[in-house]
Amino acid sequence: MKFGEHLRSALIKEYYWYYIAYDELKRALKTDFVAEPVPSYVKSRKAWTEDDEKHFISLLESELDKVFNFQRMKSEEIVGRIQESEKDVNDVISRLEESSRRQSVRSSIASPSDEDFMVLEQVLSDIIADVHDLAKFTQLNYTGFQKIIKKHDKETGWHLRPVFAARLKAKPFFKDNYDAFVVNLSKLYDLVRTKGNPVKGDSAAGGSQQNFVRQTTKYWVHPDNITELKLIILKHLPVLVFNPQKEFEEEDTAISSIYYDNTDTWELYQGRLKKTEGAEAIRLRWYGGMKSDQIFVERKTHREDWTGEKSVKARFSLKEKNVNAYLCGKLTVERIFDKMRKEGKKSQEEIDNLEQLAREIQYRVITRSLKPVTRSFYHRTAFQLPGDARVRISLDTELSMIREDNLDGRQRTGDNWRRMDIGVDFPFSQLPPEDVERFPYAVLEVKLQTQAGQEPPQWIRELTASHLVEAVPKYSKFIHGTATLFPERINLLPFWMPQMDVDIRKPATRRFGIERPLASTSLSANETPEDDDSDDELDDEQQFSNGRRGDRPPNGQLARDDLFADTDGNALDIEERIAVQPLPGDEDYPLYDSDDEYMDTYELEEARRVGGMYYYRQLLKYYGQQTGIALVAGLKALIPRPRPTNMPPPEQRGIAVMGDRRTVKRFTAPKGKRIHVPVRVEPKVYFAAERTFLSWLEFSILLGTIAATLLNFGNDYITFASSWAFTILAALALVYSLMLYVWRVDKIRKRRDVKRVYYEKWGPTVVGIGLVAVIMVNFGLRMREIGLTEGGQLGTGRGSESGEL
Repeated sequence: MKFGEHLRSALIKEYYWYYIAYDELKRALKTDFVAEPVPSYVKSRKAWTEDDEKHFISLLESELDKVFNFQRMKSEEIVGRIQESEKDVNDVISRLEESSRRQSVRSSIASPSDEDFMVLEQVLSDIIADVHDLAKFTQLNYTGFQKIIKKHDKETGWHLRPVFAARLKAKPFFKDNYDAFVVNLSKLYDLVRTKGNPVKGDSAAGGSQQNFVRQTTKYWVHPDNITELKLIILKHLPVLVFNPQKEFEEEDTAISSIYYDNTDTWELYQGRLKKTEGAEAIRLRWYGGMKSDQIFVERKTHREDWTGEKSVKARFSLKEKNVNAYLCGKLTVERIFDKMRKEGKKSQEEIDNLEQLAREIQYRVITRSLKPVTRSFYHRTAFQLPGDARVRISLDTELSMIREDNLDGRQRTGDNWRRMDIGVDFPFSQLPPEDVERFPYAVLEVKLQTQAGQEPPQWIRELTASHLVEAVPKYSKFIHGTATLFPERINLLPFWMPQMDVDIRKPATRRFGIERPLASTSLSANETPEDDDSDDELDDEQQFSNGRRGDRPPNGQLARDDLFADTDGNALDIEERIAVQPLPGDEDYPLYDSDDEYMDTYELEEARRVGGMYYYRQLLKYYGQQTGIALVAGLKALIPRPRPTNMPPPEQRGIAVMGDRRTVKRFTAPKGKRIHVPVRVEPKVYFAAERTFLSWLEFSILLGTIAATLLNFGNDYITFASSWAFTILAALALVYSLMLYVWRVDKIRKRRDVKRVYYEKWGPTVVGIGLVAVIMVNFGLRMREIGLTEGGQLGTGRGSESGEL
């Protein structure tokens, strides 16, 4: 679909006259045809002149003024409506409080009815819909201006983009922040929904909590859907405001974290990526701007389900001026908690636990030479009932990862615990491109604390199964930032990295979201359909914000219906539920790099970096494996057998669903790197491998016993040959099972997703065929001997008879 067609189908009818006149601007780019006589099949246009440029710029300016003025007027109108609704809500609430105080006394003030609250709720819902429509209006018009400027520069050869960028900055209709609207609407809607009885509690309960045990699921949200998602959530949960008395400021929602690691081994990165038991992440976090004096020192510890424990995040607070002294060991833990102990606000047991945590973190930082490597920054909008952490939803926008290391000779942090040349000034334009990674999506986290057998609310299940979000289990800001900011040092990549250039937007498959009575389009407002010229490339900003368009399967119900079910230690998590879904007709097709390519893409590159004899040994091993693979492939090609029809490679990336068919393309890692596929390993996997080895051992002993019995009690060559055959078969089975067991344990320990770890089709087949062959040969030789013996006896008998005659 071309953008002009998309604009006509996606616009809101009430705003029809205020959209960019995209078709008119497109026609203005076409000059008249040349009047000179030319062949009928040749049509050329006049060259673009300065008058044409002035005419086009005047049209463009008028369109920009029209859109900017309407957006500003509509925004002011929404502000006025919110203020008017706030007065109405306060009036109804005051009447409710007055009537409750004078229940025993006659009062002329009538208590508000349910109808009053219903009317207020309808008014607020209409305002919410207006905010949603205005957000879509600005996104669609901004895309229209970008597209027409790009078309102008390509068709005319005159470069207008740099000049018009300054005009857009002067009238930034697309930069209107709707967070203040969301906060105000959330407070009013919560009052109306609860009929003047909102949930009471400490809004800062989450901030004062020391240990967190939650069931968390993460999703990516495209920028087109952020405002709509916030408006949907606020209808069910209020925005969590830590200080309701303070006027809303964007800086208050900023969260910054400094992650530490050993820059030689990257042990914390490797542990968190592989999800090994006891893997830790150590970070320092603060809320708000750089003037914040309270720093939280946090440690996240991963626990496997089979341990019976839950992953936990523990933290304690520290003054900013004491951070450097604490990390280098100059400040003792006892001095940190002296004031807390004197105040007596916490119990002695709580203080002892915090001191133990502080000692452990300080010991790890010093002994493991942990240094600051990655900073994560984002603005967080949290939705939660005050004092009630059973359901908590957070949406992190403007997510950025920034380098904090001094590895390349540049002194970013120096001897300090964080760099000071940046603050919370997104998008950090003062930084060079290699120092910052601006994540193109928002991150939605749904955190639940449900009891056994209890399911989350239905609206959460519908939200997480909708087209507005894309599930990315186990996504980590620390892992993503470290992998992208240190490409020369990190060779093991998370599984979501190859999907970064695939557009996560999906068409709406069912009615969900902020809706108007009017028909709406299933495409997003900031969609970038193809221009008239299909070979046009997206401009830099659109490439940054939208990624590359790709075919994606609809966000169907694959494991979504039971996504939030309370699971026990043996239940599958979301990665495994997706992994166990087979592809029709091709169950063994890998989605990521398998272990077969491991030598090619990872170990050989590592050996080349090491050099010396180790590299030559690995190279010889590599060529030996390639030769063996080539020989096996050649022998397979010579064997006559039915051969599959060659199909063209699929054009889609990932899994694309079309009716009953699925097309798959494997994600491959860059050369020298490997994609880490999450593999669940429990102690019972080791026990299963050991039981399998013991079964092979039992079978080998049985064969050896048979061989020894035949050898000791037989007195002919057939028994002797059979005993040797059983002995050889038993020895081969024993050696094979031992090698297989050692190989399996090694792969399980390294968490490799190798199919032969879980099943083996060649060993039992060969042993079974060998056993049948030995028995059949023994039976055949014995029958042959019996036949020869009977024949000899028969010949001897006939000779005797003839002699007697």
